[in-house]
This record gives sequence, structure tokens and C-alpha cells, in this order.
Amino acid sequence: MQKLLIATKNEGKIKELEDFLSDLPVELVSLEDVGIIDDVEEDGKTYEENSQKKALFYARKSGLPAIADDGGLEISALGGKPGVHSRRWLGHEATDEELINHLMVVAQTLPDNNREAFFKAVVSLALPDGRVFSVAGEIKGSIPKEPDIEIVKGYPFRSFFYLSELGKFYHESKLTPEEMKEHNHRYISIQKLKPILLKELGIKN
Repeated sequence: MQKLLIATKNEGKIKELEDFLSDLPVELVSLEDVGIIDDVEEDGKTYEENSQKKALFYARKSGLPAIADDGGLEISALGGKPGVHSRRWLGHEATDEELINHLMVVAQTLPDNNREAFFKAVVSLALPDGRVFSVAGEIKGSIPKEPDIEIVKGYPFRSFFYLSELGKFYHESKLTPEEMKEHNHRYISIQKLKPILLKELGIKN
């Protein structure tokens, strides 16, 4: 069975991607599974640049096709910030708690008539020969003044992302499995990527 490397160390992303790709006849392996401990500096100016850089690095390092993603929270009233710098919004690789605390302050300053926000993601598939393919997905929500009390490990901003259409926070525990997929930026991207995966890996599904 064809192996596909999930090129991230984020446990939350690994869990989601394993779930979203579970219907494909591929063997999903992690960086830990293949013994890779190297990190990649995410210094790109766009989600696509970062996701492609990571996917290409790990595909060449492992000799396996690899998928990687990059994404972030974009707040309209802040001109799309933090965007590509979401995890480094505070000028360093911040912890979940630091980011939550910062967003608690920011949420109080947003105008009531413009609390619109987006989660965006670009997922890239890279092959060891250097070919790379990217797709994008996004969801729309809003930033309430007060966060949900439940924090999702690895996803601090989800505590502040309210899906107005559903009347729920962006939490796996709050959403039904169907809602979690329909309103998940990474799932939307993966669905777009699946035909490319099947074609490039020569998989018959």
C-alpha cells in the first residue's frame, strides 16, 4: 500500500488529517514513524509558500509523498491579521495560553459592527521528485467578546471563533461530525486535494 507522510508535529493536525484521509487506500505515516525530527522554518509570506516549503522538505527527506499545510486566523477589522503570522503573532512561537490571553484583549477592542473573521488553510502535496500541488479552503465566522471556556489543544484561536450560522463555537466537541467537516477549513482543502492525490499516487479508489 502506498505510504503518505503527514508532515506536521501538531497533534491536532495529525488527528484531523488522519480522519479526513481515512477513506483513501493509503498508509498514513507521521514524522515520528519515519524517524524525522528536523524542523522547517516557516518564513514564507503566504500560506502557500509555507505549506509547499514544508511538504517539499519532508518529501525529499523521507523519499515519500508528503502533505503539509499552513493557515491562520484573519480578522477583518485588523486588516487580515494575524494571518500567516498567527502562531507568531506575539513576535515569537507563542503558547496556546499566550495566544488566548492576547486575543482576549484584542476581542474587547474590535468594533461591534465588524467582528468578522476567517480561518484559512492551504494544503500542499509534494512528491520526492520536486513536484508540488496546493489547494486552499476557508470558513467564515466572528470573534465574540468572550471566548468559549473549552480550549482545543494546538488550536487556541478556535476558542474565539464563533460560527454564527450554527450558533456554535468552532469546537469538535460542540459540532456534529457532519458540521465539523462542513465547517472546517482544512477538511475543505483536503476534499479538493483528494483527486490530485489519487491521480499523482496512482491510486484507484
